[in-house]
Amino acid sequence: MSLSSPCLSSWFHFPSTSSSTRTNPPPAAPPAGKNWMARSRESLEFLSTGWKGHPEKFIFDRIAKYSSSVFRTHLLGEKAVVFCGASGNKFLFSNENKLVQAWWPSSVDKVFPSSTQTSSKEEAIKMRKMLPNFLKPEALQRYVGIMDHIARRHFADGWENKDEIVVFPLAKNYTFWLACRLFISVEDPDHVNKFAEPFNLLASGLISIPIDLPGTPFYKAIKASNFIRKELVSIIKQRKIDLAEGKASPTQDILSHMLLTSDENGKFMHELDIADKILGLLIGGHDTASSACTFIVKYLAELPEIYEGVYKEQMEIANSKKPGELLNWDDIQKMKYSWNVACEVLRLAPPLQGAFREALSDFMYNGFSIPKGWKKSRILQGAGEIRPVEVRGSGPAPYSFVPFGGGPRMCPGKEYARLEILVFMHHLVKRFRWEKIIPDEKIVVNPMPIPAKGLPVRLRPHN
Repeated sequence: MSLSSPCLSSWFHFPSTSSSTRTNPPPAAPPAGKNWMARSRESLEFLSTGWKGHPEKFIFDRIAKYSSSVFRTHLLGEKAVVFCGASGNKFLFSNENKLVQAWWPSSVDKVFPSSTQTSSKEEAIKMRKMLPNFLKPEALQRYVGIMDHIARRHFADGWENKDEIVVFPLAKNYTFWLACRLFISVEDPDHVNKFAEPFNLLASGLISIPIDLPGTPFYKAIKASNFIRKELVSIIKQRKIDLAEGKASPTQDILSHMLLTSDENGKFMHELDIADKILGLLIGGHDTASSACTFIVKYLAELPEIYEGVYKEQMEIANSKKPGELLNWDDIQKMKYSWNVACEVLRLAPPLQGAFREALSDFMYNGFSIPKGWKKSRILQGAGEIRPVEVRGSGPAPYSFVPFGGGPRMCPGKEYARLEILVFMHHLVKRFRWEKIIPDEKIVVNPMPIPAKGLPVRLRPHN
């Protein structure tokens, strides 16, 4: 299916008190009252189609059977309704905070417990008020050199002088290292690696069946979250001391920003509250970008003519620099073709499979009544050929390409993601050509799309 018309899915909770007179969407799951296993069958199938490398099958099968616009199901412990198509994107983005608002399953609150006893939704609202000052383009300009410095170290340590590498673990290392450095000023590789495995467990269990039993991904995610929070509190305590003694800068990272910024009532955040927010930022700041970087490597290996376009653009920039000179904001703005390619990769392999919302009031959609309180999420899947020139020109149809969301809830980290991806591409192509070792490697979704074997490639250094 072309990404010019991706599938949008939206899930709403079915309250037991809903009126039988409503025109409900056609069912794709057992009606209320069936046993737990029957209600969980949809979740298992949804997850298993991703594990098998065909996550879109869950949606397409139900579109064909029930409706091309809307159907109901059970997902991740919640009853749900699914919207499909770019028209669903437009409806939801246009009605943000009017008919729908952000919502997360209760399982997310268990993985990300708030020290203030507020919900993930409330914490996200607070975070979105705080982030713009740190993540807006004019603020990020001063971090381009830091990103370039980290990228140089990353490629020197993990890629150079190697015949073969596995891309996905290295891409995760790169994006996580950047997030640790820019958010909490942790740059030492040993310190970064101490966090890496717990974060992998957390990410794997975040979107899973919420069964809190030893050995399950959900259980491991909760344990990992608790471990990371304790480590972050130690870092926060030390930072408060360093700020008081003048050993740390108020503007060096988002941690200092949080410690020194009060709310509208003049109150400052507690240490555990800051740890909660930093934990979420570190997940959001590296996990999806690592998937994007991996698929950029995959598609550039498969499409040599596209690689040549990226290589030409990046070498013009590299050749304009003095030896040892770091990339700057002006260099990033010259990477237009490279960013078009990256956007096409996001179109073909969107890292996020969905986002949740809740109905604020009863409303009608395509003849179906959605009651207040129902929950929803959207899923994007894509296929087709990479078309960077098309994206540079008129681009895809409105509301059909939304890798960073849309409306009032447009991802606040969009510009940050653009920088880390482009810096990665710059250092990648100016050093290497490469070829895939497994030509037909399967793609699995758990919870993001990744090559099943991590994308092993054979490197061909330019020099």
